[in-house]
Amino acid sequence: FREHRSRLDSHLGNMEASLTARDRVGIQDFVLLDAYTSESAFLDNLRKRFHENLIYTYIGTLLVSVNPYKELDIYSKKQMDTYMGVNFFELPPHIYALADNVFRTMQSEFNNHFILISGESGAGKTEASKKILQFYAVSCPSTKLLNNVRDRLLLSNPVLEAFGNAKTLKNDNSSRFGKYMDIQFDHQGGAVGGHILSYLLEKSRVVHQNHGERNFHIFYQLVEGGEEDLLRWLGLERNCQHYMLIYLLQQKICFYFCLLQGGCAKVSSINDKSDWRMVQKALSVIEFNESDIEHLFGIIASVLHLGNIKFVADVRGYASLNNNQEMHWVFSPFSVDHAVYARDALAKAIYGRTFNWLVNKINESLANKDSSRKTVIGLLDIYGFEVFNVNSFEQFCINYCNEKLQQLFIQLTLKSEQEEYEMEGIEWEPVPYFNNKIICDLVEEKHRGIISLLDEECLRPGEATDLTLLEKMEETIGGHPHFVTHKLADQKTRKTLERGDFRLLHYAGEVTYCVVGFLDKNNDLLYRNGKEVMRQSKNAIIKHCFPSTEPDSKRRPETVVTQFKSSLVGLTEILMSKEPWYVRCIKPNEAKQPGRFDDVLVRHQVKYLGLMEHLRVRRAGFAYRRKYDIFLQRYKPLCPDTWPNWKGTAAEGVRCLIKHLGYKPDEYKMGRSKIFIRHPRTLFATEDAFQVLKGDYQKQRDAATKIENCWRGIMARKEREKRAWAVKVIKKFIKGFITRNQPACNDNSEYLAYVRQNYLTRLRENLPKTVLEKDSWLTPPPIMKEASQLLKKLYIRHMVGKYVQGITPQRKAQLVLKAQTSSMFKGKKENYPFSVCRPFVDTRIGAEDINIKVLQMIQHEHIKYSVPVVKYDRNGFRPRLRQLIFTQEAAYLVEEAKIKQRIDYISLKGVSVSNLSDNFLILHVTCDDIKQKGDLVLQCDYLFEALTKLSVIANKQNYIKVVQGSVRFDIQPGREGFVDFKSGQESMVYRAKNGHLMVVSVKIIKGSC
Repeated sequence: FREHRSRLDSHLGNMEASLTARDRVGIQDFVLLDAYTSESAFLDNLRKRFHENLIYTYIGTLLVSVNPYKELDIYSKKQMDTYMGVNFFELPPHIYALADNVFRTMQSEFNNHFILISGESGAGKTEASKKILQFYAVSCPSTKLLNNVRDRLLLSNPVLEAFGNAKTLKNDNSSRFGKYMDIQFDHQGGAVGGHILSYLLEKSRVVHQNHGERNFHIFYQLVEGGEEDLLRWLGLERNCQHYMLIYLLQQKICFYFCLLQGGCAKVSSINDKSDWRMVQKALSVIEFNESDIEHLFGIIASVLHLGNIKFVADVRGYASLNNNQEMHWVFSPFSVDHAVYARDALAKAIYGRTFNWLVNKINESLANKDSSRKTVIGLLDIYGFEVFNVNSFEQFCINYCNEKLQQLFIQLTLKSEQEEYEMEGIEWEPVPYFNNKIICDLVEEKHRGIISLLDEECLRPGEATDLTLLEKMEETIGGHPHFVTHKLADQKTRKTLERGDFRLLHYAGEVTYCVVGFLDKNNDLLYRNGKEVMRQSKNAIIKHCFPSTEPDSKRRPETVVTQFKSSLVGLTEILMSKEPWYVRCIKPNEAKQPGRFDDVLVRHQVKYLGLMEHLRVRRAGFAYRRKYDIFLQRYKPLCPDTWPNWKGTAAEGVRCLIKHLGYKPDEYKMGRSKIFIRHPRTLFATEDAFQVLKGDYQKQRDAATKIENCWRGIMARKEREKRAWAVKVIKKFIKGFITRNQPACNDNSEYLAYVRQNYLTRLRENLPKTVLEKDSWLTPPPIMKEASQLLKKLYIRHMVGKYVQGITPQRKAQLVLKAQTSSMFKGKKENYPFSVCRPFVDTRIGAEDINIKVLQMIQHEHIKYSVPVVKYDRNGFRPRLRQLIFTQEAAYLVEEAKIKQRIDYISLKGVSVSNLSDNFLILHVTCDDIKQKGDLVLQCDYLFEALTKLSVIANKQNYIKVVQGSVRFDIQPGREGFVDFKSGQESMVYRAKNGHLMVVSVKIIKGSC
């Protein structure tokens, strides 16, 4: 909780931080500028922040970024973690805050968004795009699949930069194409795919660069970083600088003309060898196979070789190759100028189409195969408004693009503002702003716009030139307030225009264009012969870029500007379907020097980026708006009723707070979830009051912190003492354990005492509950063996004594009988264990079940016990049910009312039983007279009980014998019989063939009872 509270305090401390230091570091949100219509105040605030290395500033949710031209420690993993999941305005402005807010809004609302990154070349657009991608790479969920997608998204940048970026006068790594990248996310926020669209690659750079500029990076990377074997295979030589010197000396040795036109092969800020290695790594990660890579660099080399082709005029004036035996001219007879045009057109077409193939190949690698719905964040990194000393066709297209984006920008900004007001229930106030539709119509209107006039001039028969285009524009749109030429201008303006110039008054200011080259660049024609040659190429990429199915009709293809206009329409449709976010990049100086702020240059960009226009839209109604809970959390100390904890809703708390602060009705509005404050001075007054109170609170907090520190110190010292004591005890314990088997000494005395105490404690908790559990006695340690044995004997005697004291006379008599049984049969007869748990009874046959006549005859002898038995005849062994009755003097075998045999105990010689599990007993009697009956063979279910009773009543304990195998018995004097005993699968009694009585009993396995 303390850590969470600390983090929250830190966030709240940073929130509106610029308010408290606004004189020194400016205001972090331009919306809070009092003089919001003043360009000077805007620049002053931007300058203050720039000199404090605060390169980011908000205009509402729009982020203004000033290129510092130096490394700042604000892009670490720790910084990313700080901005993850934090309210947009809680921390100082940062590109991570915008990226995180876009991501969380996308997840919560499950809709699509885009981030438009714009600015001049060198303002840091590409870097801003990289920072956003890096933030999503770290903040999004991570799995092996998602990591692959993340790596491809990140590594698509160095590939596209190598093929689409170049050094210009303003930027060493200038994007010479527009790029729109969609990042696709699944429902859990994982990046699962992407798609890239490219716009208006500056193909003319392949064949022409201004002095001080370079061609596309990939050419230099290949020549400087390529392996020797690769260069040899491609027919290239290393070191561009060397070839430039040769070119200057006009020697007839191979040089790469297209690399050297700008005269700037080497750039200190660019390491072509290192970038080459990065491109190779990126191509492998994006899943380019070896064949693709070979063909790709073969094309780059072929463009280099095309740049070395030189033409001379033959005797007829036609162009011919300059003594190059390895080249063949495939075009119709051309003049040297036409031949150069055809060569350049072919080089541009090859490179342009290869670039499109490259983008499509990257898209295949980024494609997401899952058809389930995805949400998207788009990144639009596109050229900003360009104004050079000489502005040509490319600047016209770029600035037209910016006019369209400005139009879209204002529409979407007004729309989002209006929607927020309506959502919060605040009345919308109309906003005055410059509508640049008049300029867009001037450029793109059908039949009358500049694009239509340019296309007509390119396509019409006859001799069309750049100057005839200018004349046609003067005729058609000469009266437009935003268009002027040398011919149409007044005398003063005419001095600033050349005869081949026209000037457009854009939303951001005036731009003068040189019409020279407009028709050629717009046509961008490639002769049919060149296409046919390309189709015969063995290079798979070239064959793909110049398909045989491509129509070769005589109808001319669409012009460059028409294609660009169509792509802009498609881009606008894409952007209109998504929620917009903006990053406006500014370069502080032309020299790329850190710490230098050029007011004129920055003012120029602020104007061209439409920042003042956007600020006016945001400030048209209320300067400041915050959610109730955030506003209340910061300023609740200013009101006694809301401090320290407000019990009601946040809206009610804010209402109570502003009532206490004395806000006037026209200074604020209460929305459904936000408070809207009209003037920055109202907010500043609130913030200043908060800072005063915060100072007093800080003193109290510092005092509380000191007290807390002292208390924590005391507790820490006590804890340290306790731990030191614990260490000492543990050491002694370990030493005692090691010497536990040695005689008692100082080292082990405490340990042995602990062992004794521990054993006795455990023994107390685990003492046997009954005498029968005496074998469960706790195993003692060696030192306690003797004491344990003594304790065990004492405890068993104690339990026995306690048990005996609780025995009743009846129970005691029962136990005496059981002891007698045990002494006779334990360990001798198999089924003895089963009898132990069965209690003995006084008799098994009640007096009422004995025949009355029998009772009358023997009642004088006192019946002691009676039990039902089965008697087997001495001859034939037929079973007969009988009663066996024991009296004080004799045993009687009774059949209903008849006494079949009386056996005096004196004449009882013994009793035999087998050692097996049967229930047979043989009573052996003295038989001197032939008339007397012999021994009895009986079967009794209560064998042990009956024999125990007999042994006690007749006092014949030693007469009962347990025998194995066979028992001989006397049938009568002189005649004998046998009973054989054995174990079997089931119990049986039968007369065997040898005339013996066979008794089979089931074998009882030891332990089964």
